[in-house]
Amino acid sequence: MAVSDRAPAEALKSGGVPLVLAGIASVQFGAALGRTIFDDIGPAGATLLRAFFSAVILLAIWRPHPREHSARDLRLVAAFGVVLGAMNLCIYESIARIPLGIAVTIEFAGPLGIAVALSRRRLDLAWAVLAAIGIVLLADPGGGAVDALGVAFALAAATLWALYILLAQAAGRVFTGGRGVAIAMAVAVLVPLGPGIAQAGSELLNPQWLAIGCAVALLSSVLPYSLDTEALRRLPANVFGVLMSLEPGAAALAGFAVLGQDLRARDLVAIALVVMASIGVTRAGPTVPEA
Repeated sequence: MAVSDRAPAEALKSGGVPLVLAGIASVQFGAALGRTIFDDIGPAGATLLRAFFSAVILLAIWRPHPREHSARDLRLVAAFGVVLGAMNLCIYESIARIPLGIAVTIEFAGPLGIAVALSRRRLDLAWAVLAAIGIVLLADPGGGAVDALGVAFALAAATLWALYILLAQAAGRVFTGGRGVAIAMAVAVLVPLGPGIAQAGSELLNPQWLAIGCAVALLSSVLPYSLDTEALRRLPANVFGVLMSLEPGAAALAGFAVLGQDLRARDLVAIALVVMASIGVTRAGPTVPEA
């Protein structure tokens, strides 16, 4: 049996594939659950609750000690946190206006762009063009079928996701385990704090929304981070990257199952193009961290 034939078999036996798939489902169904409370506390309010509970849980798990690090390291993790908070706020503002599957597919341009930029293969330029075609089809410029502000927020989230990847890699070289992410998440709470209070007010203290916010934090941040970390110990980076390319499809499924969001045939084709491009880019090369 050839080496290329053995690799997929070994990946399946490792148990890493189910972990990645569970993480993908957790992230997207968590996002769909968060969308259900937008009408009550707004996307910024939901972002605030997600970030708050994520920070509390991650700090309790990892117990970081900021005083053990230099001022330069703390500035790095603070920038990481600001980008993380802004990214989550932008994608929530996006899915408040456009279907979840469309928003996540456009946002996926961030990690895809980083992968293409770091690649030395000419073929990846063709994959980038394919992804761009898919994103343009989703954005529907001039068609009016998709909310323009929702698309703009998704593109902003994509840019922030690319920055997140670079900062996550830098922070990972300084902070062990999940300590850097825990500190960053504590900083991330500050980003939606003002908008969240303005949108939700006293409703942020409603036990029902608090419970849902905690569930969203577990599904969208804590659980997938743990699953992905364990999966990366068992899978080659390129296999992990190919599996992560299923995110847009999972988002479309979650939007349909939880929110009843139907997509046009054109949208499904566009999502498929982005997924194909992502698989093409990550199949033969290194992948990048998941947000």
